[in-house]
Amino acid sequence: MEVKNIILRHVKMDLLTPFTTSVGTEVDKDFIVVEVQSKSGLSGWAESVSIVEPIYNEETVKTNWHIMSDFLIPLLLKEPILHPDEVSERFRHIRGNYNAKAALECAIWDLYAKEKNLSLSKVLGGVKDRIEVGVSVGIQKSKAAMLKQIEEYLKEGYKRIKVKIKPDWDIHILKSIRQEFPTIPLMADANCAYSLNDVDHLQALDEFNLMMIEQPLACDDIIDHATLQAKLSTPICLDESIHSAEDARKAIELGSCKIINLKIGRVGGLSESKKIHELCVKHEIPMWCGGMLEAGIGRAHNIAITSLANFTLPGDTAPSSHYWKKDIITPEVMMEKGFIYVPEAPGIGFELDMDRLNRVTLDRKEFYA
Repeated sequence: MEVKNIILRHVKMDLLTPFTTSVGTEVDKDFIVVEVQSKSGLSGWAESVSIVEPIYNEETVKTNWHIMSDFLIPLLLKEPILHPDEVSERFRHIRGNYNAKAALECAIWDLYAKEKNLSLSKVLGGVKDRIEVGVSVGIQKSKAAMLKQIEEYLKEGYKRIKVKIKPDWDIHILKSIRQEFPTIPLMADANCAYSLNDVDHLQALDEFNLMMIEQPLACDDIIDHATLQAKLSTPICLDESIHSAEDARKAIELGSCKIINLKIGRVGGLSESKKIHELCVKHEIPMWCGGMLEAGIGRAHNIAITSLANFTLPGDTAPSSHYWKKDIITPEVMMEKGFIYVPEAPGIGFELDMDRLNRVTLDRKEFYA
C-alpha cells in the first residue's frame, strides 16, 4: 500500500440518551475520524475511541490529535506498507497512546482489505456470518427505571444484559433485577469502582448467578484481581487492565480473570487484538468485544473482530439506532433478533455518509506523503 495522504476529522455527535457509569455521564461524543487515502484511489476509515476527559484512560481527543499529528502520522508516511501488521511495529518505540495508534492502524487494515477486495472480517480470520448482540445499561435515576429499561431491551431481542454498578448501586439493584428476570444472561460492570477492602461486599454478588463481573478493581491492576477471583465463584472479566497480549498472558497465568473483554482501541489496534485472541484460544479463555460509544465506523471494526471464533459471548456492539439519531455510515448498523450480520463487502463493509460526516465535523487536518 502506498499512502497518498491522511485526513483527521474532529467530530462531535449527540447521544440519543445520556449514558452514566461509575466514572461519569456522557451526553455527547467528541472523537476523531481517520481517513487514509492510497494512491490507488481507495480510502481506509477508522475512529479513535478517546473522549474529551481522561476518565476511562489517560488519553483524550486532544492528546490523540497531537500524538497522531506530530509522531504517528510521520512514521506512517515514511515508506510504503506491505501489511497492516507493520504499523504496530513502526509505532513500537512510541510509549502507550493505544487509542491513537489503533485509530491509524485500523484505517490501514480497512484500506488493506479494500485493496484485496475482501471484507475486513475475512482478512482478520473471521469465521462467523453474524454476531450476538448484548447491551449495556447505564446507571439509572431509579430502580424502577432500570427494570423498565431492561424489559424494553429484552423485547428488542438483546442476548445479554450488562448493568453498570458502583458501591451504592449494586446489590439491591441486582437483587431486584433477578427477582424480575430470574433467568436472563446478566453481568455487572464496575468500571474499577471497588478495592480489596470490598471483598465481603463483592462476595455477595455470587448469589445472583452473573455471567461475570467486569473490572471490579483498579484500572491498572492484575495482582489484586487474582486475590479477588480466588474468593469469588463469579468469573472476573478484565477490561481496563489489558493493553496487550503480554498483559493478557500475565493476567491468565496469575488467575486474575476467567474472561477477557477486548476493545480494539484499548490494545492499540487489530494486530494486537488478533494476538490476544490467539492467546485466549490457547488458554480457553472466553472473549467478547466491548464498546466505547463508537459511531458507525468504529462499530464496523468491532463487528469484524467479533467474527473471530473465540468471541463466544455477546458483545456491546449494539445497532446504530441505540446511540445516534443518525449515524455517519450507510447503511446503518442494524440488529435482527439479537444478531448483527457481518458485512461481506470489501473493508468495513459500510459506506460513509459524507454529508452527515461533514455536518458533524468541527475541525479537519490533512497530511501528505
